[in-house]
Amino acid sequence: MLRVAVVGSGPSGCYTAQSLVQLSPDAHVDVLDRLPCPYGLVRYGVAPDHEKIKSLQNNLRTVLEHERVRFLGGVPVGPAGVSPARLRELYDAVVYCVGAATDRRLGIPGEDLPGSWSATEFVSWYSAHPDAVDDGFLRGARSAVVIGVGNVAVDVTRMLVRGAAELTGTDMPQAALDALAAGRVTDVHMVGRRGPSQARFTTKELRELGSLPDTAVVVDPAELALDAAYRDPSGLPAPQRRNVEVLRGWAEGPARNAARRIRLRFFLRPVELLADGARVGAVRFERTAPDEHGGVTGTGRYEEIAAQLVLRSVGYRGVPLEGLPFDASSGTVPHLAGRVLRDGVVAPGEYVAGWIKRGPTGVIGTNRPCAKETVTSLLADAAVLARGDASADPLTALRAAGIEPVEWAGWRAIERAEAELGVSLGRSVVKLPDWASLLTAARTAGS
Repeated sequence: MLRVAVVGSGPSGCYTAQSLVQLSPDAHVDVLDRLPCPYGLVRYGVAPDHEKIKSLQNNLRTVLEHERVRFLGGVPVGPAGVSPARLRELYDAVVYCVGAATDRRLGIPGEDLPGSWSATEFVSWYSAHPDAVDDGFLRGARSAVVIGVGNVAVDVTRMLVRGAAELTGTDMPQAALDALAAGRVTDVHMVGRRGPSQARFTTKELRELGSLPDTAVVVDPAELALDAAYRDPSGLPAPQRRNVEVLRGWAEGPARNAARRIRLRFFLRPVELLADGARVGAVRFERTAPDEHGGVTGTGRYEEIAAQLVLRSVGYRGVPLEGLPFDASSGTVPHLAGRVLRDGVVAPGEYVAGWIKRGPTGVIGTNRPCAKETVTSLLADAAVLARGDASADPLTALRAAGIEPVEWAGWRAIERAEAELGVSLGRSVVKLPDWASLLTAARTAGS
């Protein structure tokens, strides 16, 4: 028997567990997660109105219900829980699939003003992450600036202008739904420092903005034309060319009268968040221009956009996990084909997969080959990984240490509680938004 701990139950963790049981009949896998709920960013990062993507949970469920896979939620790894050294004692091998847990910062004056948040904080709130807090994101906000032109930026922009009627059928927590329904945001500016041909959003996500009820998408043809590849997109890869075609349609189409406006802006670099009293009141941008190397350079011309809400969406970053090596420059754990390197030397029995391995790149499906590479390395090492006592169940040791994991039955109890909450509110499934309600529901599994 080969006992493996996979730390993290998002896509990379589930695909790692799947590869292990598919490629080795001897592998038994415990998938550990700090949260009592599985699925990682599929549950807590995918927008609630993207039901097709959220349905990926059904595929991940199949992995976690495999007879040689066990979900153990509510198990923190690190200073507040089980140390990596202790995990290595309990398991033949440990694979860390902990993602990239923090956001990149802008590094400009005023970034910490009230009213300025990372997009991830906003997403966590409307996705019912138990660590999220309701900081009154929308309080008093009429105009919002979203800094970034990737899919997360598109998601938060869309959620800011969605109507309550369109979100009632989602699993959004009731408090967030009520706040969005009462919100007064009428203008959302999504701003990128480079041109439209270099934006990171996918065309499908971009097109959704143009189909929102009573919402107009506004782009400035002169601003778009600053990008030479926009003027002649024939040399662009197909995804970027399709983006340009969508933007061109909005720029050349007739103006729409609507209650809300999404303004897509390009070639503007944030340099300062300006206060209005005690809160953010505007963002100061410098106009940029393309350079000869695919980047941009400042022009010395500035513009201010009024905003009572600012969300930065400029990328994720991995954070160190105590007890593991960490490359601060890349935000990843040093590795060789998934094998953790300590001072350049392979650390027996320690592996990484997902964003903490390769950085926050790719789509959900990118985690499959990434996980398979790591598992291939692990299984090649299997002969030298076995512990002395293969019969000892790590769950016994975890409980002896005062950790009471939420097992699969506890997670199913949470699912039932969320379905019952939805019925009581006249909605479909509604997420439980806090630790207390999640753990209370999980405990009913044994009652």
